[in-house]
Amino acid sequence: MSQVDFKTQAEALRPELVAIRRDFHRHPELAFEEVRTAGIVADYLTRLGLEVQTGVGQTGVVGILEGPHDGPTVLVRADMDALPMTEENQVEYASQTAGKMHACGHDGHTAIGMGVAKLLSAHRDRLVGRVKFVFQPAEEIASGAKAMIADGALHSPRPLVSLGLHLWNNMPAGTLGVAEGPVMAGSSDFTITLTGKGGHGAVPDLAVDPVVCAAHLVTALQTIVSRNANPLDTAVVSVTQIHSGTTHNVIPSTAFLNGTFRTFTPDMRELIDRRLREIAFGVATAMGCAVEVVTNHQTEPVINHPDVAQKVRQVAERLGYPAADFRYERTMGAEDVGLFMTDIPGMFFFLGSGNSARQLDYPHHHPRFDFDEDALPMGVALLSAAVADYLLPG
Repeated sequence: MSQVDFKTQAEALRPELVAIRRDFHRHPELAFEEVRTAGIVADYLTRLGLEVQTGVGQTGVVGILEGPHDGPTVLVRADMDALPMTEENQVEYASQTAGKMHACGHDGHTAIGMGVAKLLSAHRDRLVGRVKFVFQPAEEIASGAKAMIADGALHSPRPLVSLGLHLWNNMPAGTLGVAEGPVMAGSSDFTITLTGKGGHGAVPDLAVDPVVCAAHLVTALQTIVSRNANPLDTAVVSVTQIHSGTTHNVIPSTAFLNGTFRTFTPDMRELIDRRLREIAFGVATAMGCAVEVVTNHQTEPVINHPDVAQKVRQVAERLGYPAADFRYERTMGAEDVGLFMTDIPGMFFFLGSGNSARQLDYPHHHPRFDFDEDALPMGVALLSAAVADYLLPG
């Protein structure tokens, strides 16, 4: 257990953390376009004396903070990408790039990761092991973790444990989401193509209408969760797009349905995938349509290891954050950090960043999303102390 006062040290970094975060917010970059962001991160880590590798997973950055004594490797992950949205906030640090916005807090995550590197580098002479900082691109399209892992981000050295956080406007600033087990769902998407027989809208009996088939199918798919899933488990199936037709008096030949399903376990994912196909085939056959179903499993569930989660809770309490402020938050939202935690025990915690009194409580992916910057030093303190619990002697 480290005796370093990370809370005070992180608070001293507040002006720098805010400046870094606001700079990233002004200059958002989309998935696999994070060239400026990655360059700033790489330069910062290099100046701190870390061994830095760029271009990992296209635009990712890996920095190794090596201690003088042999020991385990702790991975700290932060994501860097923004969203293709137009910002509506009227603040001096608003996005300067049309159609791009940091609307999920990744600018804050990157600033926090850099702050953790700065705090821990000041104690490198005592490290028993090393810290592997992973600054990841393309989380919003669920591709960055996969790309970085393919480029060897989990090897040479392989981490013993993985740590990370997500700013969370669903919780007030100062609270912590520290649940163990599944905390974010695995995300899968699907496309269903229905093929009928086009014709005139006035003589539907001479056509096979894929639009009517699609309408029946949307309703039928809702029975997967309500009638096939164990009521004690959790899952979501949502049809989010229906595309068909070109004008009012033509029955089209095809209809396309797109959507998502979210699960916490492989068994539930397999069940939904199977029933999705069975129901689509059954409804389409009954309505005289041909059908094709394509599913894509994008992310794995984010599952916090109980031992690592317990450590993080203990660290938070030692820093003075009371257990009364702990939340056991779970969400059907997805995050590709789960790939880093598939066979490496880890903890990905939620850091409350909402502040309704200051109207900083818009949800993630909203054009007016912004967060309480008090969360920045708190995040740095918590992550730094959690790493130190593994690598710094008491």
